[in-house]
Amino acid sequence: MEHIIREAREADKGPIVGIFNHFVRTSFAAYPDREVGLDFFDSLKSMAQGLPFLVVEVGPRVVGFGLMSRYHHSAAFHHTGVLTYFILPEYTRLGLGSALLGRLIHEAKARDMTVLLANVSSRNEQSLSFHRKHGFAECGRFKGIGAKFGERFDVVWMQKSL
Repeated sequence: MEHIIREAREADKGPIVGIFNHFVRTSFAAYPDREVGLDFFDSLKSMAQGLPFLVVEVGPRVVGFGLMSRYHHSAAFHHTGVLTYFILPEYTRLGLGSALLGRLIHEAKARDMTVLLANVSSRNEQSLSFHRKHGFAECGRFKGIGAKFGERFDVVWMQKSL
C-alpha cells in the first residue's frame, strides 16, 4: 500500500491522539482506561526526547504513529531503545506496521542502538504475534499487573537485538 512515513508535527496532534484513543476505547493495546486529551501528544514528544516520532500517512490521512524512547536516562543504557506504535485496525495486515518498524530499526541503528524493547499487553495477541514475526522474543513478564475492562492482564516485555 502506498504510504509515507515522516516525522510527526504539531498538525498531527489531533489524528495521533484520535488513533491512540481508538485503542483506549476498544482494546488492551493502549493501557489507559479513559481517553487522553490533546496534551498526550506533548507527552509522546517528550518520551521521544529527540529520537524518532513518526507518522504513517496513506493519502492525506494519518493512519498510524510510532516513536522510540530511551529505556533509561543513564548513559549505560543509551544503546537500548523502547518502541511504541499504533496503526488503525483497518490499515493493519497491509505492511504498514512492518514498514514503520523497519524505519524505527533503521533509525535505531543509525544511533548505535543494539537492543530494542517493546512492552505489550498479554491480551493483545495480534501485537505479540507481530513482534515475534519480526524477531522479538519475550524477555520478561509482569504477571497480572494491569487491569482494564474488568480483566487482569500481564505486561510482556519483548526484546530484539540489532
